Amino acid sequence: MSAVSLPPLPPTPEEGYRPGGRSIADIVDREHRQLLALLDQLTGADVAPQDGLTVLTAALSRHLSAEEQYLLPAVRAALPDTVERVDAEINADAALLGILTALSDETLIEVADRVRRHVDGVGALVAELRAVATEEELIRLGNRLEIAEEAAPTRPHPGTPATPPWNRIVEPVVGVVDKVRDAVTGRSTYLADLPEPPRG
Repeated sequence: MSAVSLPPLPPTPEEGYRPGGRSIADIVDREHRQLLALLDQLTGADVAPQDGLTVLTAALSRHLSAEEQYLLPAVRAALPDTVERVDAEINADAALLGILTALSDETLIEVADRVRRHVDGVGALVAELRAVATEEELIRLGNRLEIAEEAAPTRPHPGTPATPPWNRIVEPVVGVVDKVRDAVTGRSTYLADLPEPPRG
């Protein structure tokens, strides 16, 4: 059993119990592939999808929020030697969110570069977490990550707390405000809203 900090599960009579859901490692890997595919669409020679920039902003905002709430704290707890790397990722996330507040065609190349560095850095941490955590722990973390993403902000808020417990309290509240604004303005926020959603 790793040092991943999770609330205890109720006892189950079955040997080899496996919770339902997807592993946090699989979810994050898939989202990284989708974000890179969307960036390829937006920076490629072909015509960029309509609403591409707003969807990218929303997808990245949700993704970074959920990672900071559950993935990075789990890595920090299970792998104490990664603390400096985790802190560096949190700082890089804040810088990325700062650029996203004014995302435009002019800043898109810098965003793409930062997202690629994020994928490399966090991807390495995910691989190390996968090596020390049980499948059950990874699935339970995956369930929490998906719930956090649904409640997360859809706009960048680089000034909000980036570590638990405060981000788990503040981010859902900010997310509600963002979703109200999205509904009022008819803003697209999901990859599935695009004419050709990127596959992951």
